[in-house]
Amino acid sequence: MAMSTSTADGEVMVEMNTTPLIDVMLVLLTLLIITLPIQTHAVKLDMPAPNSTPPTVIPETVELGVDFDGTITWNGVVVDRATMDAYFVDASKKDPQPEIHVTPNRLAKYDAVARVLADAQRLGATHIGFTGIDQYN
Repeated sequence: MAMSTSTADGEVMVEMNTTPLIDVMLVLLTLLIITLPIQTHAVKLDMPAPNSTPPTVIPETVELGVDFDGTITWNGVVVDRATMDAYFVDASKKDPQPEIHVTPNRLAKYDAVARVLADAQRLGATHIGFTGIDQYN
């Protein structure tokens, strides 16, 4: 496995040929990879049984709009922040809470929409979602 050659000075240069060692290591690595069992990445969850009966009470739906100039509408009626806060308090006391669908205008400022969402959260309204997202495509 050793190879000896002479240099220009006449000294013997001894180096080990590592090619066969690398070949053996690659064969062993290949065999190791083939013999390993296939790992399944599954998460086992205990899911609840499906509800066979539909809900008897359908929650009320509220359309909350935020216009480009910061104007807030509650079911199409322009409201100020104090009135909106009163509506949020009323909505949080109902059982079941109404679903509040926020529809911001595509030119509405982030700050105006964030203030409306912060007020809803602060006053206890929990069923909030965004609608009209298709206008941003």
